[in-house]
Amino acid sequence: MSTPTMSGLSAPVTVLASLMARFPDLPAVDVSLSTVFPERLELSAHDDLAVFEAWREALDIDPGAVVHKVQSGGTTRVLDAQTVFTGIRVRLVGYSAIPAPVAGVGAAS
Repeated sequence: MSTPTMSGLSAPVTVLASLMARFPDLPAVDVSLSTVFPERLELSAHDDLAVFEAWREALDIDPGAVVHKVQSGGTTRVLDAQTVFTGIRVRLVGYSAIPAPVAGVGAAS
């Protein structure tokens, strides 16, 4: 197996540059590129699902395609969606804390 080169990441970098040019006013997100998945760009929004939603709309991802998960022992909500943008898979992930229940609220009397 040969060692990956930086040129192998040119496709997702090009997509990222295109997204930045197309949507300059969208909130910034974390960006991840990987030599393991060189045909994928991952965008992550932390602690603000409105940022996830803004990107979901911009990428024209159907709301029904969003997968909702819970992790970290039920303390973190995760929204996960994928699309293809100019031939590259774009994964959009949103993370948000789930507030701890307040004692006595919602309890049956």
